[in-house]
Amino acid sequence: MQELTFGDHEIIVSKTDTHGKIMYGNELFLRLSGYEEHEIIGAPHNIIRHPDMPKFIFKYLWDTIKAGREVNAYVINKTKNGDYYWVYANVTPSFDKSGTVAGYYSVRRKPSQKALAQVKPLYQRLVNAERSGGIVQSQKIVDELLKNYGGRYDQFILSL
Repeated sequence: MQELTFGDHEIIVSKTDTHGKIMYGNELFLRLSGYEEHEIIGAPHNIIRHPDMPKFIFKYLWDTIKAGREVNAYVINKTKNGDYYWVYANVTPSFDKSGTVAGYYSVRRKPSQKALAQVKPLYQRLVNAERSGGIVQSQKIVDELLKNYGGRYDQFILSL
C-alpha cells in the first residue's frame, strides 16, 4: 500500500444523502479514491473507509452531523486499489426548507504533518483498543485525553 497525497491548495469535495450515499464527488475525490464517477455515485461513503480508521471517530462524526452541527476530523481513506490518503475533513449538514437535515457536505484539505504526528499514534491506540474492547474502550482513551487536555474533541482537533 502506498500513501497518496495532494496539493496544499487542492480541496476534495463530496456530498451525501442522510444515509451516507454519495451524491457528488469532485474530480480530486475521484482521482484520489481511484473510482470512476459511475462507480461512486450512489455508493456508501464508507466505500473509502480505511481499516486503520477508529470506529469511535466515525461515531462521533455521525452523531455530530446528525444533530445538525458541523464537525472537523482527521481521516485516513482507502482507495479502490488499497492505497490510502489522509485528509482534514470539515463535514456540515445541509438543510431543507423546513430546517431538516437533508444531506451532508464534506470539504477535505491536506492535513499538516505536525497534526498527523499527533493523530497517527492516537488513532493506532484507538484502533487497538477497539480490537480488544470495542468502541467503548477507544472512547475511554479519548475521554482521558480530553480530560487532560481540558476541552472538547472539536476544540482538540482545531488545536492541532
